[in-house]
Amino acid sequence: MKRLRMWLRELSLTQQLITIIFIFLICLAGFFFLFLGPRIDEFTYSQMYSQLYSSQQGIVKFIDSHPGMIPQNDANIENIDAIYDPKYDRFYFINEGEFSNAFKDVIRRQAKIESSAPQEYRYTMQAEKEDGVPITYLYIMTMLNDRRFLISLMEDSVRVQFQNELFSKVVGINILFVTILFALLLVWVTSLIWPLNKIKEYIDKIREDDSSAKLNIHRNDEIGAVASALSDMEAELERQNREKEEMIQNISHDLKTPIATIRSYGEAIKDGIYPYETLEKSVDVIIEHADRLEKKVRSLIVLNKMGYLLDTCEEGDQLNMSEVIDKVLLSLKVIRPEIRFVTEVDEDVCFHGEEEPWRIVVENLIDNALRYASSYVRITLQPGELCVINDGSHIDDEAAEKIFRPYEKGTDGQFGLGLSIVYKVCTTYGYRVTAENLSEGVCFRVWKDLPKKERRRRKEEEKKNSTKKTGTA
Repeated sequence: MKRLRMWLRELSLTQQLITIIFIFLICLAGFFFLFLGPRIDEFTYSQMYSQLYSSQQGIVKFIDSHPGMIPQNDANIENIDAIYDPKYDRFYFINEGEFSNAFKDVIRRQAKIESSAPQEYRYTMQAEKEDGVPITYLYIMTMLNDRRFLISLMEDSVRVQFQNELFSKVVGINILFVTILFALLLVWVTSLIWPLNKIKEYIDKIREDDSSAKLNIHRNDEIGAVASALSDMEAELERQNREKEEMIQNISHDLKTPIATIRSYGEAIKDGIYPYETLEKSVDVIIEHADRLEKKVRSLIVLNKMGYLLDTCEEGDQLNMSEVIDKVLLSLKVIRPEIRFVTEVDEDVCFHGEEEPWRIVVENLIDNALRYASSYVRITLQPGELCVINDGSHIDDEAAEKIFRPYEKGTDGQFGLGLSIVYKVCTTYGYRVTAENLSEGVCFRVWKDLPKKERRRRKEEEKKNSTKKTGTA
């Protein structure tokens, strides 16, 4: 069985279909000739004997109502009916016909053996025609009330003719049914093979980077779902390729500018020329561009590192996020001293993951908020949720959909890598992140769906707090 499965796996779908049809036809032929044939043979014998028995019923009734008389001119031309009187050893034929001497001897022997038992008898015998070809007869012997015997005989050719007609009808109906079934099966399999071949051609064209690769399969079944998924995958790959090309161009541009500035300033200073008034100011420009280049390289390294980030932490939330937020605020408050920080932090809230990736997330979110804030930045932390809010201008709807992609810069953005790093870390640890416009400002929200028990507990706490506030008022 294992070898058969392995052999089938090496065949194409068309070859598998042909093999299945061939095996089915063999099984069907075996069913007809080994099972159905003998059953039809038994059925036809039973029907012929029933016909002989039925033809005797009228004769028996006539003889019982007219003792001593012999009925004549029976309309049944397929049977030969006769009455045998063992007392006088005479045969009286009811309809046209004659028994051979050999058959009469058989009747005499049967009458002697069974003369004391008024029962029905059914036998078959072989007789010889004039041409020497054997012929089979079917007959019934019924003992009458007057101890005579009623014999009804029929040639087996009648049964054979009936059997052939019955078998041909049964086989014909089955062949018609199987033909229709196989035609439908062939159409169905063809409807599967054709789109699969189209999918294969489509994949080959994509592999060869053929721009003419199109997949037009409109189905609502699993093949249609696969075709739709492949089309979406091709569109996603094309988008990613465009993003990679854009990323390479942006990286080249962002690295080329500070490098060119540093090089030109360095060559000018070497020649004794100070491009920015004094030596000190010119060196400050070089240092500024070097810092910018360093930040760019560091962001690329972090983005690459986060691209390989895996969730290897133990299950559960074990990282205290309030401590991470405190560390980040300590280093970022000095960037814009005029911006007011408002914190609403639950000190017992823990997130799942490692400290370093989450610290980068908080740094990037707060740094982004500081860049756009007008007067304040609010940070809220509660079970399963972190929000960083600024009172700056709103984000365009179009920009909000792709703000977490690499090199998608805002109006005051620097490199366009910070929020893509945020997205990667959040999704790796099972969290979601969105940018939402508020009535005043923008909220970057990081959250994870809480279990039902935790959600129920928080709702109860909110109800209690609202009740306390109402009572105090």
